[in-house]
Amino acid sequence: MMDKTININIAGTLFQIDEVAFRILRDYLQAINNRFRNVRGGHETIEDIESRIAEIFQSQKGLAGVISKENVDAMISIIGKPEDFDHNESETEPPVYSAQRKRMYRNPDDSIISGVCGGIGAYLNTDPVLFRILFVLFAIFFGVGFFVYIALWIALPQANTDARKREMYGNAYHSARSQNRQHEGNTARSTPLYNTGYYNTSGVGNAFNEVFRAIGRVCYIILRIFLIFIGIGLVLTGFLTILSFVMVFVFKYPGTFSTDAFGMHLIYFPDFLNYIVNPATAPWIIALTIIAVALPMLAMIYWGVKMILWFKAKDGVLSLVGLVIWVMTIAALSIILFNEGISFAESAKTSSQNILPNTPDTLYLMTDHKVADLKFEKEFTLPHEGYGVFINEEKKELYIRPYLNVNSSDDDVIRVEVRKRSSGRTRLDAIKKTGELKYNYSVNGDTLLLDEYFTIPAGRRWAADNIGINLYIPEGTILKFDRGAENLLHSYNNFEEKEYSDSPIWESGNSSFVLTDEGLKAVSKKTTKQK
Repeated sequence: MMDKTININIAGTLFQIDEVAFRILRDYLQAINNRFRNVRGGHETIEDIESRIAEIFQSQKGLAGVISKENVDAMISIIGKPEDFDHNESETEPPVYSAQRKRMYRNPDDSIISGVCGGIGAYLNTDPVLFRILFVLFAIFFGVGFFVYIALWIALPQANTDARKREMYGNAYHSARSQNRQHEGNTARSTPLYNTGYYNTSGVGNAFNEVFRAIGRVCYIILRIFLIFIGIGLVLTGFLTILSFVMVFVFKYPGTFSTDAFGMHLIYFPDFLNYIVNPATAPWIIALTIIAVALPMLAMIYWGVKMILWFKAKDGVLSLVGLVIWVMTIAALSIILFNEGISFAESAKTSSQNILPNTPDTLYLMTDHKVADLKFEKEFTLPHEGYGVFINEEKKELYIRPYLNVNSSDDDVIRVEVRKRSSGRTRLDAIKKTGELKYNYSVNGDTLLLDEYFTIPAGRRWAADNIGINLYIPEGTILKFDRGAENLLHSYNNFEEKEYSDSPIWESGNSSFVLTDEGLKAVSKKTTKQK
């Protein structure tokens, strides 16, 4: 038959205790009450003893959650019997009933900025104003005080519970608490102990403390203003990033928030993604990318609002869950991209050359099949590279702009070299893909006709495909470009940079250049006519 259990409340904590243990505990508490009820400060001492009993019972847990006689006997052996406490009727401070090991905390009851100096003072039983002066001196003259204070602020927990305050003050806790209570009045916050006589602070010390307190308030205001500006910056950054992302990639609006202003057509990148990776994985890549971008931005907005409004919230679990989701998202995205990236493990180039039958003094470069004649719905362009991809959704075809380089020939003939490059899982796979690229050019007398794009076969995925046309001509040969051929020029190293960028001849549409040992140089209409 099980013993009868009783529910009791000790120092605000509910316990279950068996009947035998309850009688022993009741008699013990009654004896404690009789011993201290007529002693000055005895009520606080009784409360402290009850708090200590609750702590011991919580650490013991008891048998199956029930406090037993053995638990009560162990508690009494730790605290001591009522007759072991010495006191007299005239004492003004409650007796210390047990010795405790002291620990250092930040003291919220004696705080200028964070309570670091107040905690050190309580731990060492010394006026904290001395440590405040030392921190200020070391911060001004050596610069170390500021960093040491910040480190202690981070490292030391706050004495925000009765148990922590008992550990912070040690055996002097009862005296400190008794004197502090006498000065609390109707205020919610405890009066700093240096005003209670606990540290026996002098008038000069009190004056220093008030000065530091005023400086602390000023520093607090400056810190709050600084955090508000940071918070506003975080909120704006997070909000504008999410808004830009939605406007560009969801609504495909290339306005203010579009990167099109920098020469990049990225608004159709999600559509182009279907031609790069397995179409079944493309939605997952897009969804995971959205999560990977949105979560940090939402966190920035939340912490920015928190800095602005300066509110406290139990958001540790929420932050941890968000971090775990973000890490898992990055991990999943990395695995998918790695698996798809195997298709680009190897790259290969193939080339073919053709020698022009004639070597004219003036060579005309014209475009035959133009991009403007294509039917395509979407475009994806990389900046500064001239690499443009045009997407025909109806035929599931990709059209890509090649590039043109002009080089000096080692002999007196004109050669056209077409270099194709692709990527694949293996080198043989990459070579096979280069053979699938379709590009045409032709020669008609002194005119070289170039297509403005090459084609990837319908249904085949993009494999970092590229085609370069290398034109080798003797020095002194004059080249004339139409506008389409101009767009194919890839390397500006063919020109003297100033000649190319500032030449009014180029801008006027009379695109005539001569190849010299320094590269292509613009020639005027007058020079061309004389020739």
